[in-house]
Amino acid sequence: MLDKKKIKGVIERPETVNSVESLNHRLQEVKAAQRKFASYTQEQVDAIFLAAATAATKNRIHLAKMAVGETRMGIVEDKVIKNHFASEYIYNAYKETQTCGILEESQAFGIKKIIAPIGVIAAVIPTTNPTSTAIFKSLIALKTRNGIIFSPHPGARNCTIEAARIVLKAAVAAGAPEGIIAWIDEPSVELSMEIMKAADVVLATGGPGMVKSAYSSGKPAIGVGNGNTPAIIDATADVLLAVNSIVHSKTFDNGTICASEQSVVIDTNVYEKCMKEFVERGCYRLDEKEKELVRKIILNAAGNINAQIVGRTAYQIAQLAGFECPQDTKVLLGEVTELDVTMEPFAHEKLSPILAVYRSNDFEDGLRIADRLVMDGGVGHTSVLYIDMVKAPDKLKAFEEKMKTSRILVNTPASHGGIGDLYNFKLLPSLTLGCGTWAGNSVSGNVGVKELLNIKTVAERRENMLWFRTPEKVYFKKGCTSVALEELKSVYKKKKAFIVTDTFLYKSGFTKSITDQLDDMGIDHHTFFEVTPDPTLECAKTGAAAISAFEPDVIIAIGGGSAMDAAKIMWILYEHPEVDFADLAMRFMDIRKRVYGFPEMGKKASMVCIATSSGTGSEVTPFAIITDEKTQTKYSIADYSLLPTIAISDADMMMDQPKGLTAASGIDVLTHALEAYASMFATDYTDGLALKAAKLVFDYLPRAYQYGRDDMEAREKMANASTIAGIAFANAFLGVCHSMAHKLGAHHHVQHGFANALLITEVMKYNSSETPKKMGTFSQYQYPQTLHRYAEVANYLGLPGKNDQEKLESLIAKIEELKACIGVPKSIKEFGVDEQEFLNNLEIKCEEAFDDQCTGTNPRYPLMSEIKEMYLNAYYGKESKWY
Repeated sequence: MLDKKKIKGVIERPETVNSVESLNHRLQEVKAAQRKFASYTQEQVDAIFLAAATAATKNRIHLAKMAVGETRMGIVEDKVIKNHFASEYIYNAYKETQTCGILEESQAFGIKKIIAPIGVIAAVIPTTNPTSTAIFKSLIALKTRNGIIFSPHPGARNCTIEAARIVLKAAVAAGAPEGIIAWIDEPSVELSMEIMKAADVVLATGGPGMVKSAYSSGKPAIGVGNGNTPAIIDATADVLLAVNSIVHSKTFDNGTICASEQSVVIDTNVYEKCMKEFVERGCYRLDEKEKELVRKIILNAAGNINAQIVGRTAYQIAQLAGFECPQDTKVLLGEVTELDVTMEPFAHEKLSPILAVYRSNDFEDGLRIADRLVMDGGVGHTSVLYIDMVKAPDKLKAFEEKMKTSRILVNTPASHGGIGDLYNFKLLPSLTLGCGTWAGNSVSGNVGVKELLNIKTVAERRENMLWFRTPEKVYFKKGCTSVALEELKSVYKKKKAFIVTDTFLYKSGFTKSITDQLDDMGIDHHTFFEVTPDPTLECAKTGAAAISAFEPDVIIAIGGGSAMDAAKIMWILYEHPEVDFADLAMRFMDIRKRVYGFPEMGKKASMVCIATSSGTGSEVTPFAIITDEKTQTKYSIADYSLLPTIAISDADMMMDQPKGLTAASGIDVLTHALEAYASMFATDYTDGLALKAAKLVFDYLPRAYQYGRDDMEAREKMANASTIAGIAFANAFLGVCHSMAHKLGAHHHVQHGFANALLITEVMKYNSSETPKKMGTFSQYQYPQTLHRYAEVANYLGLPGKNDQEKLESLIAKIEELKACIGVPKSIKEFGVDEQEFLNNLEIKCEEAFDDQCTGTNPRYPLMSEIKEMYLNAYYGKESKWY
């Protein structure tokens, strides 16, 4: 039951809006109503939406009569259809659409999207469709909990206000706040500009001048562009369908819908047939004299559409032009050739039953004509093609590609098809048709409720999903190599093995035990032994060529990090010769989100890595370090597809490491453990491994260094430490110490383990600052905590300290003690790197280290200037002042 008290307030407004002052007062009322409306539930909104749509539908004839009577444009019966469309079709399109509350939510990912109204809409209404557009805009405003204030066209003031009044009355009776819909009683340019400036968004429908004003109002605007729709009738088209569709569209409300056809482009092969059909259907073919008379009245002195022809009948237009045609003429046909809208009025948008007719030589010529008409006067709006889609799909494709219009209609009357839902149920119904950026519009589709909503996204902090990845099998007991290799035959059914190693191991006969076992198993094999320390890309390419020639089903890398790293690159190039190394080396922030996706590995061959030094851990990691010999750039390639199938860490293969290698590889293990523990990607799974590896190094590296093969336990423990630390950093990754070490090795040929040893304590001091200039960015890493992390390592090792700072100093002292024990110099200069050479390329090293793959997980995000300072401190052995 209607609340008469509420309705009385709606009908009998005490104040007429006819000045800036009265408008501002009305705007405040709308804003207050909208603030209240914003709290309504979906159930309340939907009830109001239904009541408003129902009221508009019931008054469709009354409003149509008012519109034609006031504007003298169009046809009552067609305006009835428009009003009905604006209420019924819009209601049905959006009745189930959610416009309130939480749109979506995921507790797991901590994300929530909440629907919010925009606020107050300034709605500018055209004279061509005054009531239907007002109904349409009122309904989508109510559905989205927005307030709306109308600026009617002066020539359609009464009917527009009446439409708004009817919707408001029904909405308030259904529970909407009073004042949620308002209007200007005496419209003017000044007041229109005022509401556009004061509103939260402008929803503009009308001529180009008005739309331009909306976009220049300083507020977000949803507007439309000119419609100058061309319709091509192809030689394959159904002429009867095409002509009647165009006549049906062009005569609908006397052509006042902006999507209606303004020109028809007819293939010469069906031209006369089409013209005959047009005439038979009640259209009038203008002669040259009549065309000239019509030309004079299409546009006004300013070059815009003459308002006197808009929405008038063909007969009325002929009389205005000064000639007679049958009174029941449906459309005036002007056959023309000129495409320039400044030269040919027929090529212009006309919003009346005047149709320009062009003859095309063929389809390509028709495309040219239609494209020119669109680009000169209707870019972004609508275009139509009549065609046999079975016989000429290629032409449809060409039309789709050529036309810069937001609506491309096929075998469809443009007026009805453009506004949606009548000839295609998936094209949203609307009376405001966006034209995209082609026409300077903010939207390219049919405007609906989604354009009047804001989505508030609530993103709670969440830790990313982490991982723990290892090779399929890891063998680590002393003497395990022969057992592991037996599986190549018994489990993996391998027949051909390609061995990758270095010259020393090959010529010293170190690999013979492996090849002998392969012979015993009947596995054919070939050995590539040209890998050098710091392997180059050229070496990897040479090896890959040899692998391709041999076509193995298993690759066995035997050696230290160099052999295993080179073998991994060869493996990629063998499996996927099409890959570009630059893509493989591309940096990523998160390995799961990298731009370049590594190809699937293992289709041609499995990878087996047998470590002969207790340091690199490469047998269990997804990393490969390779140097581009042309640029001397050392790349850290990383992807889990590079994990070997089988990893073998057998102390028997490491017994004869010389002291230098024992020292370098052993301190490398410690660096792996410390950087993995401090990494932003560290987890409970990697922490235990890193701590255990570090303790094994401190306990057994001095013995392995001093006694070598005579201390079998130390060798085996260091083999375990290497693999354990490898698994830790394979999952937690490393840090800036490794980044700097890579560049120190590339530019000055410092062995990788020693490079890490010369830098690690400097980096630890740098990382331990509680107030770094920049901390690393990762959701799991909440605040600077590296000092405490280093203190935890000290605790695990049983080192003294009353607080975290003292424990860090104890840990650094312990590391320096270990370095001295195994013969690591105290500085890069003492190691023997030439000072001038070091300083000459210092800037390059800093930039390359900053961009190294390992830098991304460092807990303190390094500035290049800070990397430079660390390099200089490490070079000269200076005391750091990082904490």
